[in-house]
Amino acid sequence: MNRTTMALAFAGLLTGVALGFLALRPAGNSVDGQMVVTGKPSVGGPFSLIDETGKHVTDKDFRGKYMLVFFGYTNCPDICPAGLQVMSSALDKLGKRADDIVPVFITLDPAQDTPERLATYVKAFSPRLVGLTGSEADIAATAKAYRVYYQKVPDDKDPTRYSIDHSAIFYLMGKDGALAAPIPHTNDVDQLVQSLDRALS
Repeated sequence: MNRTTMALAFAGLLTGVALGFLALRPAGNSVDGQMVVTGKPSVGGPFSLIDETGKHVTDKDFRGKYMLVFFGYTNCPDICPAGLQVMSSALDKLGKRADDIVPVFITLDPAQDTPERLATYVKAFSPRLVGLTGSEADIAATAKAYRVYYQKVPDDKDPTRYSIDHSAIFYLMGKDGALAAPIPHTNDVDQLVQSLDRALS
């Protein structure tokens, strides 16, 4: 396992642990010795980005629908295309229930992932997939809100090239914009269908 792979695996582990803690930790008051849960995981939030058509969009444009969010970049060699393929196939398998879910791919490489490039990339997976990009600052703010780790890794042989180490997870956001369920990107199609089905029920 090389250094990049180890860093990515470690980052993914930290993200999973952090999300698990946020999703499971109790918040609220104790009543008769039992904890009453009143808080919500602090994952997600407002964003202001550009979609693959060049249109400015915010998180509010997706209200009333579930969002299935995945972060990555178009030059990603394996995790991103595999995750998007699983996402697209799972939504196809859900049938009509998927009409209530908007799949969203947010790039972590806005310098290269222009709206035009994203348009070609996302439509190769599904016509319903929305691609989002923006300024470096806007992407950084969105990644921070979703607790996404990412870092540029320069190519040892060509300093003009780079890859991006990043954590990978599916975020199912509710119709109100709050986190409904964090889902491991290692889910296969059937597992993702089951996870979505449970969250939507």
